[in-house]
Amino acid sequence: MTPEFVLSSIAATEVLKTPTPRILRPMKCLMEYWHGRLFYAPSASNTFPASQARKGPRPQENSLLDLALKTNNKRTSRLVRLPGQVRHGCSGGRILSPRTASNYVDDDIHSLLQILPHDVRENILCDSNRAQLLEVTLDLGRPPQACYFGDSEKRYLRKKEVSMEELEYAQNALGEFGGNNRTGIAGTLHRISAIRNKNGKVVGLTCRLGRPVSEIIDMIRDLLEYGKSILFLGRPGVGKTTVIRGISHVLSDELRKRVIIIDTSNEIGGDGDIPHPAIGGARRLQVPDPSVKHKVMIEAVENHMPEVIIVDEIGTEAEVHACCTIAQRGVMLIGSAHGKQLENIIKNPTLSGLVGGLKTVILSDEAARTRNCKKIILERRSAPIFPFLIEMRERHYWVAHRTDKSVDELLQGKKPLVEVRRIDKQFKVVIERWKAED
Repeated sequence: MTPEFVLSSIAATEVLKTPTPRILRPMKCLMEYWHGRLFYAPSASNTFPASQARKGPRPQENSLLDLALKTNNKRTSRLVRLPGQVRHGCSGGRILSPRTASNYVDDDIHSLLQILPHDVRENILCDSNRAQLLEVTLDLGRPPQACYFGDSEKRYLRKKEVSMEELEYAQNALGEFGGNNRTGIAGTLHRISAIRNKNGKVVGLTCRLGRPVSEIIDMIRDLLEYGKSILFLGRPGVGKTTVIRGISHVLSDELRKRVIIIDTSNEIGGDGDIPHPAIGGARRLQVPDPSVKHKVMIEAVENHMPEVIIVDEIGTEAEVHACCTIAQRGVMLIGSAHGKQLENIIKNPTLSGLVGGLKTVILSDEAARTRNCKKIILERRSAPIFPFLIEMRERHYWVAHRTDKSVDELLQGKKPLVEVRRIDKQFKVVIERWKAED
C-alpha cells in the first residue's frame, strides 16, 4: 500500500486505495510528506473522507511547509507552518529534509517483531526509543537483549531466559538459513543471523533491523556526482550497508546510472526475489554462496553493462582481484570493508590491493640520506582501485581520504590531510576541508 502523504504531529495517515469514498486512517510511528502534494490532518481516533482534506502546493526545498492539521473536535482545518524540515511522529525519530522525505520508506519493524516472543515484542513496541533500535539478540538460556543507536550497552528486554521453543518458533517463521548462517524476511531489509552449536542446532539469533535512510547521503553527494569509485570503511554496525543502499537509490534514480548490486546476503536489496524500494531503480544479483561472490561480480560486468557496481563487505583476495578487473573496465565501484581506519587496510595483506598494494623498495645510501629514512622502505605498488576512501568513525562523523595521497603520506610516517564530513546538531552537513587527521 503506497501512501500519498504522511503528516501529523499526532498520528500519521495513509490514503487507502479503496473504492469511493477514499478514506484516511491513522498509522502510528511514521512521519513524512509525499512529494509535497497532499497535506492532511486526521484525528488520532477518527477516519474521514479524503475530500475533507486540504490540498497544498508543493513546497520549495528551503520554504516553510504548510501542514493542515485537523483538530479532534472540529471539522475545519488549521494551518501550521514549520521551517523546512519535518520531525518523525514518534519519540526518538529523525529529521527528514524536504528533499529526502519523499524517498523515505517505512522500516517495517512489525515484520521483524513477529518472530520474537510475545512479551519481548510488546516491550519493544512500548519503548519510546524504539526508533533507535539496532538489533535484538536471542541466546538460549539468557534473557533477550536489545542494542540501540548511540548506546554502547545492551538492554535486557525481560528477566525470563530464552527457551529452545522460542528459538524454534523463530526458525519456523524464517525458514532455512543460507550457507553463511544468514536469512531475511521477504520484502524487508532485516537480517537474521544464527549461532549454532557443534551439532549444527541453532542456539542463538541476532536480529538486525534494516532501515532505508537517504538523508545521510547528502554527506557525500558531491563525490557521487564526481563519478569516481568510493570505498567505505567502518566497524560492524556503524551503518556501511545502510549508506551504500542509499547510494544505490541516488545513483540509479537521481543520477540516472545503470546500477548493479552484488547482494551477498540480500541485506542491501532485501530478502525475496523482488528488490526493496529503498534501492530505487538499481538491479541486483543475488549470490548463491559467499564463496562465488567474485564470480558474480565479474558476471555482472560481462552480462549487464553496468555503469556502477555496488558490493558490500569485500573480504577475500578473489573479491579484491574482481574489483581490480571491474575498475580496469571503467566501471564505477561503490564498496565497503571492515576496518576502523585506512591504516588497517594498508596493513591487511588481503585487502591492501584495494588501496594500491605495497611493495618493498631498497634505496641507495644517498637516497636514504636525502629522504632521512631507512634503506628498505614500503611504497604503494599501483594506483588504488578506489580513488576515495571514507572512514565511518561514527554514523554521522566521517573522514574522507584521497586514497593515493593518504597512503603515500602514511607510508612516509606523515599524517595525511583529510576532509571531515559530519552532520551537526541542526542536521546540516558540515565539511571541514583538508585538515590534519586526528
